[in-house]
Amino acid sequence: MRVWIPGLAVQADGMAGWEPARAILRGEDTWQPTPCALPPPATLAPNERRRTSPIVRLAMAVAAEACAAAGCDPAAVHNVFGSSNGDGRVVNAILQALADPAAGISPTQFHNCVHNAAAGYWTIGSQSHQPVACLGGYDWSWGFSLLQAAAEAVVEGKTVLLCVYDMAMPMPLGQKRATRGTFGVGLVLSPHPVPHALAMLDVDYGAEDVNRHSKITPDRHAILTPC
Repeated sequence: MRVWIPGLAVQADGMAGWEPARAILRGEDTWQPTPCALPPPATLAPNERRRTSPIVRLAMAVAAEACAAAGCDPAAVHNVFGSSNGDGRVVNAILQALADPAAGISPTQFHNCVHNAAAGYWTIGSQSHQPVACLGGYDWSWGFSLLQAAAEAVVEGKTVLLCVYDMAMPMPLGQKRATRGTFGVGLVLSPHPVPHALAMLDVDYGAEDVNRHSKITPDRHAILTPC
């Protein structure tokens, strides 16, 4: 599968945007562990904006930045959101509340704990009625999400926004699922060549039946070519 990338965004600790991230990844600048600053999403109404969690703001920030870089309408693209942990802070708080018979669970926290919360806020803010896929695949979440987005772009012939994000898990949940820092990336994938594309991406996928119990081991390859 071949797709083109007209828009790219990065928000992470020490990488406030794609341009600083590119300089660091090229070795032209030194990475500093500066905490990632995530402003409330301007596209949401004030009440909805106040209910967003940090990971929702992270996802919405890279999604908006990628669409702006690609010059595409956020309401017109298909969407794929991927996260290994989802909202670990909210899940951790809910689990702690469940362990305390005297504690209650906040309705706001509860609605943020579902895996598609960030995608839901994004479609509300962008007024999108386009398809959305929300994926979680543990350590393979990035590969699964990229494969879904590239396949959808090629098969459907549609521009697809890919947004993958995770944040550090608080204790005690972080003892079972260690995640370092904050990192979110947004890619706009086009099934057709575009004049302002940053790169061309070739994605290949193969699955092999490794035993009689139908255990499938995916073999994924991605080749990125700068335009």
